[in-house]
Amino acid sequence: MNKYELIFIVKPDLEESLIKGVNDSIKSTLEEKKATIVEAKEWGQKELAYEINKYKTGYYFYYLIEEKGSDAVKEFDRVALINENIIRHLVVKVEE
Repeated sequence: MNKYELIFIVKPDLEESLIKGVNDSIKSTLEEKKATIVEAKEWGQKELAYEINKYKTGYYFYYLIEEKGSDAVKEFDRVALINENIIRHLVVKVEE
């Protein structure tokens, strides 16, 4: 079983319901691909280290997932690239 940390940053100028909607869509994508969500955190709005698409802050989300032979990480990457409300995302494989 492989573990991954997934982090994505949502545009800060969206309404709270839209920000929650982006998070819910990512969560449902992971669940559809049969990934086990070990930990999920909303880190809230934080200042970015550098400006991204003229945004100086972003709304951060963190997931620790386990997947066994599914393509949940690939699907997360694809969805995050397509979603215009996500300004940056990161996938890190956790070595045990």
